[in-house]
Amino acid sequence: MLRLRDPLPPDPDTLEADAVLLASEGRVIPEAAVALAASIAGRNAARVYVFSIARVWGTGLGLPMPGLNPNKAEWDVQHELVSKAVQALRRRGVKADGRVVGTRKAGKRIVAEAARLGCGAIVMGGDPQRNRFLADFAWSQEPYRVRRRARLPVYVVQSE
Repeated sequence: MLRLRDPLPPDPDTLEADAVLLASEGRVIPEAAVALAASIAGRNAARVYVFSIARVWGTGLGLPMPGLNPNKAEWDVQHELVSKAVQALRRRGVKADGRVVGTRKAGKRIVAEAARLGCGAIVMGGDPQRNRFLADFAWSQEPYRVRRRARLPVYVVQSE
């Protein structure tokens, strides 16, 4: 069920979660997002799952087209981003695992992954929020679509 409003999540210092999803729709995961996920997880002795999307660019004539799937270089970039975030979390003493998947619907897949893993919060890096009508056309506004879709708190940390 989609919500009509974009509610702000509760204070992360008061949040109790068994697991946290540190997600990216393909962008570099900011250090501030890693720090927030580690902070939430550290207080609750929770695990952090790092999840990133390798973007599938679409379909051709309604059928999946191999040329529109992520190429090896794009997969490698996403695996490197996830690996760096997992290492940063482990250096902070947090249990962390990572995963990369390819999809056209990043927001839907991130929310589904959080539900599958039983996460109590999602942390994402993001650009400043824009007008909602115009933002629906911008891939960079995916964290706010995740926030509207999710039934759990979503913390969007501004990219440096």
